[in-house]
Amino acid sequence: MEMLYHYYEKALGPFRNLSDLPAAEAEEVLGAIRREKEVMASRRPEGYLERRRELEQLARDMFTAKGGKPVRTAPHYMVVGECDWLKSWYAEGESVKIPLACFDTGTLSFSYGDLFPTFSSRVQDGREYRGQVYTYYEILQLIEKYGLPQIWNKDGTGGPERYIEVQVWDDGPLKSLLEGIDN
Repeated sequence: MEMLYHYYEKALGPFRNLSDLPAAEAEEVLGAIRREKEVMASRRPEGYLERRRELEQLARDMFTAKGGKPVRTAPHYMVVGECDWLKSWYAEGESVKIPLACFDTGTLSFSYGDLFPTFSSRVQDGREYRGQVYTYYEILQLIEKYGLPQIWNKDGTGGPERYIEVQVWDDGPLKSLLEGIDN
């Protein structure tokens, strides 16, 4: 695991985070995305933002209980390794890759798959990584055991996990990329 990737809409730039906005403003932004109907995010259901905030708090609490040291209230999102499927979510998808070495691993938590299916009551397949958030060393063990989902589950037929999500709990390593972004 050498590189972390972040996928985004080219016209908007990287690390535009709905969770950084007040709830009403985040709903307005999501509403505009839904009206455009050009990208995957336009299909997010009602209640998405509330559930996202619940999952982010749950992930933060679980990570902190394991000794994690989050700085941010809500994470930025990256993935372990390249994932072409994520790029397809956007009208003009782009990505940035940042070496893992740029991060303090104590500010990174991981889920084997996106937080939503990882903590969904509808996903009842008994896989050990459901309902879990991992530290850096724990995710290394899981990768050793199962590999990267974007390799073994490229088409999604093996379950909802298509990548390993990284919750980035510190803006420090992203500072140069975040400069100039209006939040």
